Amino acid sequence: MSPALLNGLARTTEPRIALRRFLALDALVTAANGLAYAAASGPLGRSLGVDPALLLGVGVFLTLFAAGVGHLASRREPPAAAVGLVVGANAAWAVLSVAAPFVWLTPTIAGAIWIPAQAAVVAGFAGLQWSALRAVGGV
Repeated sequence: MSPALLNGLARTTEPRIALRRFLALDALVTAANGLAYAAASGPLGRSLGVDPALLLGVGVFLTLFAAGVGHLASRREPPAAAVGLVVGANAAWAVLSVAAPFVWLTPTIAGAIWIPAQAAVVAGFAGLQWSALRAVGGV
C-alpha cells in the first residue's frame, strides 16, 4: 500500500498514529460484532444460518480479542510483535471465514453475504495494520 494512501486513510502522516488508529478501529468494529454475536446469538444465528452456541462462543472470543487490540491501540508505541500477532490473527480469521461456508457451515442467504463481507473487512484491517507496521519500521 502506498504511503500516500495509508496517510489519507489514517488522516495523518505519522505512521505510529496511523497504526494506533487502525488498531482502534479494528477494536471498535470487532467489539461491536462480538457483543452483538454474544447478546443475540439466537436470532443472529438463525438469521445467518450459524449454530447459536457457536455464535455465542465466537462473540465471547471476539469481545476478548477486541479488548486486547484496544489495549494495543492505547499504547503510545504498540509492540511490533503483538501487532504482528493481531495481523496474523486477522488474516487467519479472513481465510477461515471464506472457507467456513464451504467446509463447516450451511449459511442462509444473509449468512452467505455477511460472512464473506466481514472477512473482507477483517482482511482490510490486516492489510492496513501490516502497512502501518512496516511504515513504523516494525517489520
